[in-house]
Amino acid sequence: MALLMMLSETDRIVTHSVLLLTEVRSYLRQVSLEEVLQWSQSFEKLITSKYGPIIYKTYLKTEHSDENIEFCLSCEEYKKTTSQRKRISMARKLFTSYIQLQAPKEINLDSPARKMIIRNIQEQTQSCFDEAQRIIYMHMERDSYPRFLESKFYQELKHNLQTNGDYSMIN
Repeated sequence: MALLMMLSETDRIVTHSVLLLTEVRSYLRQVSLEEVLQWSQSFEKLITSKYGPIIYKTYLKTEHSDENIEFCLSCEEYKKTTSQRKRISMARKLFTSYIQLQAPKEINLDSPARKMIIRNIQEQTQSCFDEAQRIIYMHMERDSYPRFLESKFYQELKHNLQTNGDYSMIN
């Protein structure tokens, strides 16, 4: 970490890109140019594609905001849960991990939204986290998604697929 602080800003960006690419190497070998290009069409296409959520989550780690995509994906799993007992457990975990103040992966919610969610989770319906998920989805779509599309990480991935047909340059 001390070494990263001594590097120039350009060197830090390049080093960080290499670390990111190493982390998602196996996925990069499987993703197609068509899929990567579709990600720029809409945020929805990015997060509903096969590899988009994984690649996007890796990018969000660079912004220290990967809890946002983790929360949204966890909410989707919660909604699919039919067992009331499991839903109670999952709701508790979602609340303590993401919603409550000072949670380990606390998401950015204003006080009124947080209070509404606390009321909603008393019943633990399939939709009790919908408002929080909507807010976080909106944050990602407006803030980090445009930065992702402009990032060196995404641009290099797209360029390499366009010129080489794959991402085999990463060994």
